[in-house]
Order: sequence, then C-alpha cells, then structure tokens
Amino acid sequence: MEHVDDRLRRRLQEAERRLRELDGRLSDPDVTRDPERLRELGRERSELEPLVDSAHRIFALEEELAGARELLEGSDADLRAMAQEEVRELEARLREAVAVGQERATPRDPLDDRPAVLEIRAGTGGDEAGLFASELLRMYTRMAERKGWSVELISMTEGIPGSVKEAIVLVRGRGAFGELRYESGVHRVQRVPETESQGRIHTSAATVAVLPEAEEVDVRIDPQELRIDVFRSSGPGGQSVNTTDSAVRLTHLPTGLVVSCQDEKSQLKNKTRALQVLRSRLMDLELSAREAERARDRRAQVGTGDRSGKVRTYNFPQNRVTDHRIGLTAHGVPDIMDGHLEELTSALRMARASELMEVEE
Repeated sequence: MEHVDDRLRRRLQEAERRLRELDGRLSDPDVTRDPERLRELGRERSELEPLVDSAHRIFALEEELAGARELLEGSDADLRAMAQEEVRELEARLREAVAVGQERATPRDPLDDRPAVLEIRAGTGGDEAGLFASELLRMYTRMAERKGWSVELISMTEGIPGSVKEAIVLVRGRGAFGELRYESGVHRVQRVPETESQGRIHTSAATVAVLPEAEEVDVRIDPQELRIDVFRSSGPGGQSVNTTDSAVRLTHLPTGLVVSCQDEKSQLKNKTRALQVLRSRLMDLELSAREAERARDRRAQVGTGDRSGKVRTYNFPQNRVTDHRIGLTAHGVPDIMDGHLEELTSALRMARASELMEVEE
C-alpha cells in the first residue's frame, strides 16, 4: 500500500536538497563574513529543518516497511506472522509521519499568529442553547489558559443565569488564530437538560465564528460609511452602566454589518472595541471570498470555515464528540469541554494541510 503521494515526496526531496545546499553556503567564508546574510540563511535552515526531519523519518519507515513486506513472502509461517504484525505497526507509524510531514510542508499562514476574535452565539434550543454557548466560552477560555494565551472580553449578552446569548472575546497568543480558526461553524449538543423530567435527550446548537484581528492598515473604514448610534447599556455592569448613553452601535452601510458594544462605561472605549470587531468582520468577508474562490473546484470541508455548516456534535450520553468535516470521533466529553481539544485541532490542521497541497498542485 502506497502512503506517500508524489506531491509530498517531491517536496520532501526538495527540502533535503535545499538543506544540503544551505549547509554548503553557511560554511562559505564569504557568507560567514556577512552577518546579515548569515542570519538570513540560518533562519531559512532553521525553518526547513523540521520538514527535513520528517523526510528522514518517512523515508526510513518506507525502507523498514519494504523489508517487512519481503518477509511476508517467506515460507516460514511463524516468521510471516511476526512480519504481518510488524507491517501493521510500521504502516500506522508511516501514516502518522506522513500526516506530520504534510502539515510541515504547507507554508505557514501569516495570519496564524494574529489574535483571534472569537464570537459565540446561542442558536436553536432556547435556554439550553444559551447554557451550551456559555460552556463553549468556558471551553475555549480553558484551552487558552493551557496554552498561555490571554482572553479579553469585548462584549457579552446574557440570558438566564449561567447562559450566554452572545459573547465576543479577543484571544491573544502565539498561534491563536491558527489554532482556533477551525472552530468556526455550528456546534451541536445532545444531552438531557437538567430541567427535563422525562429524561429525554434534547438537541441544541450554538454558532462559533473565529476571525483574525484586523489592524487599521488591513481594513480602512471610511467614517462616511458608518452610522453610529449611542444608547443606554442594559444588564450587569456596575452602578453607572445604565445611567449614561455609553453603549455604541456601529452600522457599516455598504455591507449592513452591525456591531454593538456596551461592556465599558466609556462611550469612547465601547466605540473603539466595536470598530475593532467591525474591522475583523470586514477582513473576514474578504478572506472568505478568497477561500471560496480557491475552494470552487474541490471539496473543501475544513478550509472555508463556513459559519452555516454543522461542524461538530457533542453527545453527552454516549460520551463522544464527532467532527463532521473529517469524520473524526473523540471520546471523553468532560475533558474536551474542559479545553482539551488537541486531538481535534491536530487532526483538523493536518486535513487543512492536505487540502492546501491538493490546491497548489
């Protein structure tokens, strides 16, 4: 069974060739006397090294696998049985090495290290959907804590105690957007609500949108294209929150996008935060259009981040979480809801890398 496709093999071989070339140039006296050139080539070598490590591992496993398969042709039944077990093990290790190699061979998206604007909204399911949205917010907050990222609340609208109608947070940290980008879409929960006396399983949903934080240089907003409304804040927020017109609602007239912010007591701070979210949404529109164009001729389940598509189901009675884009089922709902998303995010990154490799061919 062939595990390494020709596209990946060519990239791995090219990476090995380029590393040898870099090693030769780094020992060149003309280069060693030029600190800037030395740093530039050293940086390229450092970035290339993980891919070459993958190449060495993949090619070594292929050789081992070929040798084990030869033993399957022998006449000794015991030896064939041992070889068969070894082949199974080596095939599994090779599949894993190839997945890692594909990810390393994919050029890093410059947006991956941007802060992520994370928007969570309760969907169908009434109060239970609001409770689930609150749990998703906690899940991502716990994930961020584990990775050393910071989470800053931009806006929140609450429902019944413990529930969230809408929450917008800014997540900062290395790889924040790159790691969270795959969470966009409809998240569905199946469980028995605490208020359900008959023990029936209910299905509720919440939507998640993950946008890269946009800077002013990325998106310039013409003030003439904005309608700004101010109003009194509602809900929790301190003694003075309801006594002044500090809440701000921005409407971007060309697109119809609306952003409201009321969590700060200062109207200026609310306007600044609302502009921050609006810029990110406008940039996301442009990025989504580019992604849709690239995905037109392929079946892109992971890359487009379609907000309307069902991406994941959390089945509490069966203690499993299913990601519908890649057909992956993980067990241990409590751990996942506590922010342990590594198995899911790793698989999604690898699927994305495979998609991008297909597009570039």
